Amino acid sequence: MELTGEQRDLRDAVRGLLERQQRHAPAAPDPAGSAPDDERAYDRSLWQRLCGEIGVAGLAIPERYGGAGAGPVETHIVMEELGRNLTPSPLLGSAVLAAQALLASGDTEACQRLLPAIADGSAIAALAWTAQAGHWDPGQAAYAARPTSPGWVLSGEAHHVLDGDVADVLLAAGSTPDGIAVFEVDPGHRGVTRCAVTTMDTTRRLAVMRLDEVAGRLIGNHPGPAALARARDLACIALSAEQVGAAQRALELTVAYTKVRVQFGRPIGSFQALQHRMADLHVLVESARALSYAAASAAAEGAPGTGLRAAAAHAYCSEALIRMAGQMIQLHGATGITWEHDAHRYFKRAHGAGQLFGQPAGHIARVAAAVIDSASGDPHRPAGPA
Repeated sequence: MELTGEQRDLRDAVRGLLERQQRHAPAAPDPAGSAPDDERAYDRSLWQRLCGEIGVAGLAIPERYGGAGAGPVETHIVMEELGRNLTPSPLLGSAVLAAQALLASGDTEACQRLLPAIADGSAIAALAWTAQAGHWDPGQAAYAARPTSPGWVLSGEAHHVLDGDVADVLLAAGSTPDGIAVFEVDPGHRGVTRCAVTTMDTTRRLAVMRLDEVAGRLIGNHPGPAALARARDLACIALSAEQVGAAQRALELTVAYTKVRVQFGRPIGSFQALQHRMADLHVLVESARALSYAAASAAAEGAPGTGLRAAAAHAYCSEALIRMAGQMIQLHGATGITWEHDAHRYFKRAHGAGQLFGQPAGHIARVAAAVIDSASGDPHRPAGPA
């Protein structure tokens, strides 16, 4: 996909800011993880600069709600840059997943009330949705919601909540007698328990959210599953962009290493076997980027089949990053397994990100089911079981 001039400027602005921040960043925490949890999550000053100077949190939020009125492609560009250096930020969970669930709900009052603060980065939003299995199924919710007079009360436990322990705005998916719905919950309610969990990828902040008879405010006039499905698909696309950025940077670091690592009197990058391997990795990364951008473009245009493109992008980009991170460690040799080198960080990001918003196998199953359904509707296809 060819970027416009404005999109290239956005990419360069984000990359430049991240590079400047990285040059002046303090030393990373030690392997024992003695740094406070808040320091290992994300740099608040960097997040404020990304929002204040570039407006990243409001890119895909309409102007009437305080955003820039751009779309999934612009968010994709930012996520790809954040992925390159594994920059921790609440962009994915707050400005994509939670904000898009709000927009898809069709609740104008809630959007006017909540989105401006999310768009300028002054408030972090979280969507508590999935149970411990992590299926992210729009037809299932972690909480049980029962009607009271007035309103609703929610109870249950949600897992894998992005930035849930620090969220200022909390949305919760609940199962009602009439189906799945989305509710706004006060994160400061005495019945809310928020516990940060230890993750393999320490740059990704996840939490377990327990609700015990907590009052919830119903969000939206549209069916909850539709809003959740839309938010999940856009989050999958944004996550695939992050994975592409990480894979690209891992490839660049690996190629650079093979040019300076000498073995048998010559750089190892001069050996044909390694050249072929890196050429294959280049094709893998570029094909992942093409699929990811195709999904983002489809979402921006409102094209039919966006959900299937999002599923395909999630599955393929997850596998691409896992393979690239594994090859990065192997091609770096012993250096690749040291704490001081970044290879282990890309490896952890690859395996952690691959489990967000549903496992790759689940998304492949969605695509396969759609292909089978399409084929079964072909009048030239022989009759038989699907």
